[in-house]
Amino acid sequence: MNIDRFKHQHVEILSCISALRTHSHRGISDNAAEIARLIVAMSSTIKLHLAVEDSVLYPALNKSQDSALAAMGKRFQDEMKHIAASYLAFSRKWNSAASVSNNPEEFRTDANSVLKVLYERMQKENTDFYPVIEAH
Repeated sequence: MNIDRFKHQHVEILSCISALRTHSHRGISDNAAEIARLIVAMSSTIKLHLAVEDSVLYPALNKSQDSALAAMGKRFQDEMKHIAASYLAFSRKWNSAASVSNNPEEFRTDANSVLKVLYERMQKENTDFYPVIEAH
């Protein structure tokens, strides 16, 4: 199975997370418009990524003759449900410059929590999940 598209989307998402970090360090209120723009852009990529995983990747893994691979796919899919829900709530809350600039410390706390989990998940997929898929 070719998963280059997924890996490319991870690069895009990680780039957005890095840019969010940079803008936050420069001042959340002063950079609220760019922060909100990045969240909207990243959300588009994440929603597409999740949709393709759910409609293509996980069903293909579930049908695999390799029961260990199928089980791994199921585990990753189940774990992702909570992570996705948390991220989508975060993105709805912080998708406007006004919401970001009016609550900079709350944004920082939410971003540090939600984006850390998202970042760690993508790293886990990149190092533990995708290599197994590519080996099959």
